[in-house]
Amino acid sequence: MLTHALLLLTLVAPDARLIDTISVDAVMGHLRAFQSIADRHGGNRAAGLPGYDASADYVAARLREAGYTVELQPFTFEFFREIRPALLKGRRAFKGVTTLRFSGSGDVTGRPVGAGDGCQAADFGRAARRAVGVVSRGSCSFRVKAEHAARAGVAALVVANQRGEQGTFKGSLVVPQRLPVVGVSHEAGRQVLRQGGVRVVTRTRTDRRTTRNVIAQTAATSPGRVVMAGAHLDSVPEGPGINDNASGSAALLELAIRLGRTTPERPVRFAWWGAEEQGLIGSKHYVARLSERQRERIEVYLNFDMIGSPNHTYAIFDGDDSDKKGAKAGPPGSARAERYFQRYFDARGLPHHGTDFKGNSDYDPFLKAGIAVGGLFTGAGDLKTAEEARRYGGTAGRAKDPCYHEACDKLANVNEKVLEATSNAMAHVVSKYAWPRT
Repeated sequence: MLTHALLLLTLVAPDARLIDTISVDAVMGHLRAFQSIADRHGGNRAAGLPGYDASADYVAARLREAGYTVELQPFTFEFFREIRPALLKGRRAFKGVTTLRFSGSGDVTGRPVGAGDGCQAADFGRAARRAVGVVSRGSCSFRVKAEHAARAGVAALVVANQRGEQGTFKGSLVVPQRLPVVGVSHEAGRQVLRQGGVRVVTRTRTDRRTTRNVIAQTAATSPGRVVMAGAHLDSVPEGPGINDNASGSAALLELAIRLGRTTPERPVRFAWWGAEEQGLIGSKHYVARLSERQRERIEVYLNFDMIGSPNHTYAIFDGDDSDKKGAKAGPPGSARAERYFQRYFDARGLPHHGTDFKGNSDYDPFLKAGIAVGGLFTGAGDLKTAEEARRYGGTAGRAKDPCYHEACDKLANVNEKVLEATSNAMAHVVSKYAWPRT
């Protein structure tokens, strides 16, 4: 006669095995659907634009077909779009100028005035009034720099990259600003300060729009705590966002479809977030509206943002702060999520390393709410080091995703072998939480 524990294991183990392997061909099928959506809607799937709405409709339709009741959670946000590329001109026009997200729109000519890193109000003296402020990147947020500049009466702000960093950069001011704010390379910043006068031109638009998160939850045999898995569904306006982040969205969707054929022991809640690229707005909205009891019921939130990078590494969020870098350990339970991922990669002989909680993806609102977090990341615009190339292959000195936030982030930008490994790691770890006794 079977013992009670063995009987339970016999009953739940078959279901668990159903989701422990995901077909990368099925995931690629969803990616092709997202690419087609972008192709039909101006080349992108950005929140607040038709491509995102069509993407949300696609996910919701596939979930309903799999038997889920789908929640489309609406929220409003400040929609920003660059209408025309920025211009920065002195005796000549500078190249590689970027408009920081939520920059104001304007055409300003003034004398350039250096203001250090712009992190203190005192950095902008009286001479900065009606001038073009020039500050260095780093030490504080772009928003802080812009707000200090605006209060000092600066007409426009130029943010120069840090010494030792190549090229220019992209960034967000988080909230709409009145003055034009652009980014340039470190060398261009030095050259701007040598001009007698410079012209800064930005053409942007910000307005209030409504979009949606897509949320669905499985049935369960036990009313225990919920495991959540999420990925952001939106792209940047510049491109279709197939690695960033249709890769995570597609893998999550295929996992949800497979889970729809089972009844896990613990409930699994899936979320596709809107407006992540506008400042994690969808996930912030969701977490902010959870009651204390609802927060306590979430055992862990697992985040999957960019999981098919072409020049990849396998980065696992450092839940226990064993790397001793940057942020501290995640909330209690985060170390467990890290161990599950580590053991998966170890068992398959795949290299991996820890990555810090930098607050730049949808895990951040959960972390700040005291909910355990974990997840995977295969790299963005950061350059692969020689050591990483030795361990993972690929090309040192090249971005892990050379098409990060660019129009070329299409199907060809996804490494299918990497996507297969990360999709199956996702399925394995979710199943460990959904069937805790297997």
